[in-house]
Amino acid sequence: MSTAQFPVLVPQQPAPPILTGQTAIVTGASSGVGQGIAITLAQAGADVVVNFNSSEKGAIATAEAITKLGRRAVICQANVTQEPDVEKLFAKALAEFGRLDILVNNAGKQNDAMLDEMTLAQWNDVLAVNLTSMFLCSREAVKIFKRQGINPAISVAAGKIVCISSIHDLIPWAGHVNYAASKGGALLFLKSLAQEVAIHRIRVNGISPGAIRTPINTPAWSTPAAYDELKKLILYKRIGEPEEVGRCAAWLASDQSDYLIGQTIYLDGGMALYPGFESGG
Repeated sequence: MSTAQFPVLVPQQPAPPILTGQTAIVTGASSGVGQGIAITLAQAGADVVVNFNSSEKGAIATAEAITKLGRRAVICQANVTQEPDVEKLFAKALAEFGRLDILVNNAGKQNDAMLDEMTLAQWNDVLAVNLTSMFLCSREAVKIFKRQGINPAISVAAGKIVCISSIHDLIPWAGHVNYAASKGGALLFLKSLAQEVAIHRIRVNGISPGAIRTPINTPAWSTPAAYDELKKLILYKRIGEPEEVGRCAAWLASDQSDYLIGQTIYLDGGMALYPGFESGG
């Protein structure tokens, strides 16, 4: 059986309509996990601002998929590491939709090297995309959520922020210290922000995915040999799909999870449970 056939074992049901009437911004939504999240939020009833930095073609594809679901979508080019671009992104959301209910901080990047060969530019690049962008986007979202307050006809929360991190906020990763450090920072960022804004009925939670089938990690799953190696790290013995992250994000952004504050869901098929010890060590 080829790896391309494997998803027949993955749940295919769409997200239930739990976000009807809400508007979301998804950063880095032109491909991979971000694209999956944006489309799944639309399946759940949300209108979506599709952010992209360089791939307009991918953002258009995401927006077209959303409109086919009967939801509204706009694309917005913005480098979310840059303050003026972030301000432009949130201004466009309000101009197009009049309100904002959900922010998904998804933009992420790897720029790998061993530490003694890593440049300061590589370090700064990854920290900016994976961590500084969360600060800039969350700051704008919190300002809007505080101004809006609660509209119980839409949600019992004033706003929801979902931070997409990585299993490497928990598991060290040699050769990727900039990436792991940024994800570890993201974990405490979301917890600290959740502690700060819960009093305003703004909820902040996170998802730390394990191996997800995306273009960025194609070499890890595109051949049977590579996929067999990958499955050694996953207790559930299959790779995850972007729409599975999307369904989790939709639930976190909905009133169904209203009492969940400052938590991270490890959506990883058991990767965080030390698969090497599954046979008793």
